[in-house]
Amino acid sequence: MRFRGRVAIVTGGGEGIGGATAQRLAAEGAAVVVNDIDAARAERCVAAIVGAGGQAMASVGSVTDEEAVGAAVALAVARFGAVDVLVNNAALTTRSTLADCAPADWDREFAVTLRGAFLFARKVLAPMTTQGRGAIVNIGSVNALMYFGNPAYSAAKAGLLSLTRSLAVEAGPRGVRTNMVSPGSVRTANPSWTARQQRDPAIFEKLARWYPVGRVGRPEDIAAAICFLASDEAAFVNGANLVVDGGLTAGMGVMAHELNG
Repeated sequence: MRFRGRVAIVTGGGEGIGGATAQRLAAEGAAVVVNDIDAARAERCVAAIVGAGGQAMASVGSVTDEEAVGAAVALAVARFGAVDVLVNNAALTTRSTLADCAPADWDREFAVTLRGAFLFARKVLAPMTTQGRGAIVNIGSVNALMYFGNPAYSAAKAGLLSLTRSLAVEAGPRGVRTNMVSPGSVRTANPSWTARQQRDPAIFEKLARWYPVGRVGRPEDIAAAICFLASDEAAFVNGANLVVDGGLTAGMGVMAHELNG
């Protein structure tokens, strides 16, 4: 029960990594505000948390809308009395190559992935610094570190890494830690993976050969890392990027095998 008495906001919290994180935080004692642009997704996650004996409420709105972001933070404070943890999980990817990426696509992906995280972090800093304690965990990606396609998403995630470091240095002296978790491929039902599965139902099995652990990630794998960084166990961790990718970025195992037979 690492989060007993704590209040958390999870953006993009209706399903996937966000949903798994919201449910784990609640299972460990947090009151959770599940923020999602899709009301049905948010309410399903809240129902699962409440059904398991936890505390949660839905907050519906776009992370790109400053007014909606402010309302979500105000709702958390009004209902639960504080904001102790922010998980910036909401993200968007639509185009797999630069050739397919129009300026409007670029702007939209940056708005959700990077602007949204900035807006939420900016809004929670006031209640967090007032109480002298807080943890922000931004959800990055191995795409920020290496080329795996989706260039606008990758660039936005790289920007999020820089934002993480800026927040860590500026807000650290006021008691607010900021860190990042960078997942590899995670089996979720988000639109980009759904589209890939429609083209190739065996896509996750094919990707598994690139991962030294022999599989792609699960939302619960990422949620565990997020909850560690958000907890007091990580009290001296600030400005870090925790890569949770099954060893993907540790080296090219498939290439080494082909080279060495």
